[in-house]
Amino acid sequence: MKVVVGSPGTWSGLLLRTGQCVFAGASIGVMVSALGFSNYTAFCYLIASMGLQVLWSLGLACLDVYALKIKRDLHNPVLVSLFVVGDWVTATLSLAAACSSAGVTVLFARDVHFCRTIPQFSCGRFEISVAFAFVTWLLISMSSLVMFWLLASV
Repeated sequence: MKVVVGSPGTWSGLLLRTGQCVFAGASIGVMVSALGFSNYTAFCYLIASMGLQVLWSLGLACLDVYALKIKRDLHNPVLVSLFVVGDWVTATLSLAAACSSAGVTVLFARDVHFCRTIPQFSCGRFEISVAFAFVTWLLISMSSLVMFWLLASV
């Protein structure tokens, strides 16, 4: 298998996984700090999806640290297949959660004008959380494409 930027067991892979974990955690933190987020299913789905992403990315980041520490190659076809499936599943869930939350946020801000009529409504925090979720998805999509490329090069 080829060594590609972002592949498992490399410094770039560790940075990619750390970025996914940090931005997903930031999305969760900002959404949880917003008042009334739990009243809307899309926001709860965003929390659940980003929580799964934090766990997945943290686990793979720990595996990258271990591989870097013992200087071992993680390009086993079975292991890369597992990474491909996990990355594609979490990428799909994260994109769906980010898009649904963005739709609800746009509905609140521009269509029904909750943000102007109810000042204690946390529209700004919803928007920031959704932006972090999209950055997380961007990093996940890069990682999933790298994994797919590695699997295809077997």
